[in-house]
Amino acid sequence: MSDTRKTDQAGMPRRAFVRSATMAAAGLTIVPRHVLGKGQTAPSDLVNVAGVGVGGMGRSNMTNLASQNIVALCDVDWGFAGKAYDGIPQQVAAAEKRLAEANPAPTPEQRRRAQAQIESLKQLATKAGKATRYVDYREMLEKQKDIDAVMIATPDHTHAVIATAAMSLGKHVYVQKPLAWSVEECRALAKKAIDTKVVTQMGNQGHSSDDARLVNEYIQSGTIGDVREVHIWTNRPLAYWPQGIPRPEPSKMTASPDASQPWNLRFVMDKLAGTLQAAPHAMPDKLAWDLFLGPAPQVEYHPVYHPFNWRGWTDWGVGAIGDMGAHLIDHAVWALDLGYPTSVETQSTPYNKATYPMATTTYYEFPARGAKPAVKVTWFDGGLLPPKPEEMGTEEFDKGGGVLYIGSKGKLLHGTYAQNPRLLGPLANAPKPPQTYKRITTSHEINWIDAIRGRQETTSPFSYAAKLTEIMLLGVVALNAGKKIQYDGANMKITNAPEAEQFLRRQYRQGWALA
Repeated sequence: MSDTRKTDQAGMPRRAFVRSATMAAAGLTIVPRHVLGKGQTAPSDLVNVAGVGVGGMGRSNMTNLASQNIVALCDVDWGFAGKAYDGIPQQVAAAEKRLAEANPAPTPEQRRRAQAQIESLKQLATKAGKATRYVDYREMLEKQKDIDAVMIATPDHTHAVIATAAMSLGKHVYVQKPLAWSVEECRALAKKAIDTKVVTQMGNQGHSSDDARLVNEYIQSGTIGDVREVHIWTNRPLAYWPQGIPRPEPSKMTASPDASQPWNLRFVMDKLAGTLQAAPHAMPDKLAWDLFLGPAPQVEYHPVYHPFNWRGWTDWGVGAIGDMGAHLIDHAVWALDLGYPTSVETQSTPYNKATYPMATTTYYEFPARGAKPAVKVTWFDGGLLPPKPEEMGTEEFDKGGGVLYIGSKGKLLHGTYAQNPRLLGPLANAPKPPQTYKRITTSHEINWIDAIRGRQETTSPFSYAAKLTEIMLLGVVALNAGKKIQYDGANMKITNAPEAEQFLRRQYRQGWALA
């Protein structure tokens, strides 16, 4: 078992990695049926899956993939990730107890789903115990010859480099949302997927739900008429991770003895930075911090960054819109067949550019599509909400998140992941539209596996996910630009502020780049 933390600061030399990676490409054992041709059977009906970033959401993904051959697991912090697997027996026992004592008794379907999840956890416990463990994904891809597909659930800033390396070897890839950290990376991943012809999926699991398809059917059947406005909101980051805070560093300001120093925002943030920096923060023994940083700038470890709070820091995450946009903006983009926006403007609470603001509002303008009218999409986060339509009466918005579509004939409302779509006002009792979208009967992860087997297509391939993520990230670009941007999506250009184009891409730390 490989569990070494040793790595050069700049990582494996690119030439050596590419050479060894090319040799490893011969290790594929799964051949999709569409490649073999009609009537031929793939060599195996199971896929050899490796996971990179397996302690948080990645553990959930690996649970849903436990029916497959789990051959390798990679994480930069096995002190954290190991707990997710060591505790499975206790989690199984607790789940079985809850199911047995549930009151009221679950429906047959609820019981079936609970039992299936318990069985998946049991499978994962067995298979994860046999899988080879790695800390460096490059070592895994070089040494492990039997990997067919790679699930990637690392922090946002490493998605693109890991997915690119895997696709270069012909590995199928599942990448957690958001697909990438920058607009340029989205374009690169979409192109790489085309060039390598691998099966891809982004982890916005709501895209595979029945409710998401019902949203499309309501809108595309014309039930609410022409949609010209969409309002989208989430409560993130509230109660999830900190934003709007300073980077830990020694305090630069001193309170005067006569209290003439005002305790304004600048002074309070300086004191907070000093307090964070002075707090004990020994690095965990099993954390490979340099590998965590990957292509991002060199920053000294602090527990306020890892294992989850990285989402709010601009070096590694893309804030609330990157975290939840893939579950919320997704459905408007899909149902309305939106292209690239022509303009984007983001307004926010104070922004220090180290962490994202506490709250933002982003205004998108999308052009008409043939006979479909132009659409204005507004994004709210940090607890901000859109105006409540009168059709809701005394009902309140779900403050956790949701989407409101305003059409010429009526309004449609649904929750995060497209949950519980419903018509408002006079249309509330309108019949459901005909089913025109095929339903996905598996999990989002198994949809990916079935596509690898040649049985169906993925619901959120990079050809779609890259555009969706780019739209989300343009909200971050406008935030960094500090002004409304006019966007030429076809050429990836900001026409009114060329200096803001630097925010469409990132500078990679030496030794790290897209292969």
